[in-house]
Amino acid sequence: MSLVHVQIKIDAPIHSVWDTVMDPEQLGDWVTIHRDVRNVSGRPLSKGATMDQVMHLRGFSFQVHWTLVEVDPPHTAEWRGRGPAQSHAAIRYQLSENGDATEFDYTNDFSPPGGKLGTIASRVIVGAASEREAHNSLTQLKKLVENR
Repeated sequence: MSLVHVQIKIDAPIHSVWDTVMDPEQLGDWVTIHRDVRNVSGRPLSKGATMDQVMHLRGFSFQVHWTLVEVDPPHTAEWRGRGPAQSHAAIRYQLSENGDATEFDYTNDFSPPGGKLGTIASRVIVGAASEREAHNSLTQLKKLVENR
């Protein structure tokens, strides 16, 4: 497993941040590896909602089928995803109010295909790219929400 945890303070109300991160149509505005979203099961998103996301990392495009397994607006959302070759991931958004700002905690727990060997290969191939892209995405999110 590969665990990425990134935090950022966004100078905007919690509902503005929540509305942005929970809108699949806005993923391309802040998620740096996002390319497309398809088959969103409904809006507003609720527990059990699904979507297919096309992402691109290190020269490869791949699709992940996401299911929203936990949601507590505007504080918590957890997505579980299935990707190519039996890879899977869990992404958790944790938002908290800090005065007029929002603290955004992002965690991505990714399991590449191939068990332990796949995990070792993933560290070599992907390296620090996952953490860098998470940081870049949250920086984009901060700019997007604060400039509204």
